[in-house]
Parts: sequence; structure tokens; C-alpha cells
Amino acid sequence: MSKQNPFDQKKKAILEEINSLEPDLSPKGTIDQLCLPIMHLINSHKDMVTTSSCSGRISVFVEGEKLINREEAKSGGKGLGGRWLFVTHEQDKVLNWLDKISDTEQIQFLPADDTTNEFDNSVRYVLYKYEPFILHVKCRDFQMASKLLNVAMSCGFRESGIGSNNIVAIRINIKLDVPIGFINTKNNNTLTFFVSKQYINNILNKLTLSKFIENKKKMNELYATIDKEIISSLNVQSESKETKEERRERKRREGLERQRQLRNKMSDKNA
Repeated sequence: MSKQNPFDQKKKAILEEINSLEPDLSPKGTIDQLCLPIMHLINSHKDMVTTSSCSGRISVFVEGEKLINREEAKSGGKGLGGRWLFVTHEQDKVLNWLDKISDTEQIQFLPADDTTNEFDNSVRYVLYKYEPFILHVKCRDFQMASKLLNVAMSCGFRESGIGSNNIVAIRINIKLDVPIGFINTKNNNTLTFFVSKQYINNILNKLTLSKFIENKKKMNELYATIDKEIISSLNVQSESKETKEERRERKRREGLERQRQLRNKMSDKNA
């Protein structure tokens, strides 16, 4: 029995994991439903397999603390104490995120004319983020990776690129990243917004909904282009490619047709 190609082994293992009912290693634990159509399309190609995905999401995130020289704390990313206050991949859950936070957090809004707050290292910012669709695809070789990258770039996914092991990261710049408040560790960790509730409802939420709509539109465009330029074109090439037996049969038929035409010419001359 011949040994299976390493890429084929990897693809088989990934597809088994995708089709499994067990939770995956992502924080959510499951694949986003919006990603499934394009994942199935890509995975139908023998030279590609999806490795990770996110259909797009909003999140409200409290920065963690980063230690400098083991003494001074500085506000940063996912360092010590960083946590999500709210996360959703679903467009219809955008508008009520503030109410959900209010159920679990102590919150307040700063008056518009408040200038008393000093932002030192005890302050950790609260960030409101929209992060768009992202998909990682492992390809059999660089040629396939390049073809997929060119298709993605043509659809506007200009943040895309090819990494190690011919993995294509398909990304687009439909982002939103806005600081909306802070938590002061010296003040009972109260969640304080320095934007108004009206600003959140009328600006952030509307912007986010438009991002979800644009993101889905670009996903659909990417699906259609991959189907046309890679999947369907491969099927056409496969159908048009002759086997030795088919070529032999075609040559036989062409030979018989030439003989028939020659006989007809001879008959016309003798008539």
C-alpha cells in the first residue's frame, strides 16, 4: 500500500475535526455558520483545506496590565487581567450589548464636561471592536496558494498573504476599534464610559451593523469568485482532459470519417 501524501493526511485529519460534534479549540467552541458555505467550497478542492475561520464579530474588551521591570504596571493588550465584557458573531445581537453588560458590571457615564479624571497606569481602557471575516487555508503547494491569494486580492481582501507551509490568510480591512471607557483599579473597578449612551446607540451600533452587512457582501463575492475561478474551472479542465483511451477512440473515429469522405469523393468521380 502506498504511503499517503502529508498534505492529504493533514486534510483528512482537519475534515474529520470539522465534521466532528466535539467542541473545537476556539473560545466559541464551534464554527461560525456563516463560514460553512465557503469552507465546504474550498474543502471540495483536492489541493486546499481550511484550518481556521471567523465570520466577523464585535467585542467589548478590557485591556490587561503589562508589567515593566516587574514593578510598574502599564495598560496594554491581553496581558494580566485582560478580559472580554461582551462578544458576539451575530448581527442581530449587536443592539442589546450594553444591556447585557449592565446586568453583570457596575457601570457609569461621565458627564460631558468632566475633566477631573487623570489616566495613569491604574487605568485600563475599554475597547469597542469590530473584527471582520478571516479565513486560513492550507494549500498543497505554492502554486495553489498563489492562485487563491490572487483571487482573494481581486475581491478586495488586500490584507491577505501567504505564510509558512503555504497557508493563505484571507483578510480584509473592515475594522472598527474605538476606546469607549476605562476601568480604574483604584476605584473599585467601576466600568466608566467617557462616551454617552446615545453615542453608543446611534453611532457605534449603526456603524457596526453597516460593517456586518459589508462583511457579508464581501464573503459572498469571495465565494462566487473562488467557485468561478478555481472550483468550476478545475471541473471544466477535468472534463476536457482526454485519457489515452479517449484519445485513441477519437483518432479512430476521425480516421473512419476521413475514409468515409474519401469514398464519397471517389463515388462522385465515377458517377
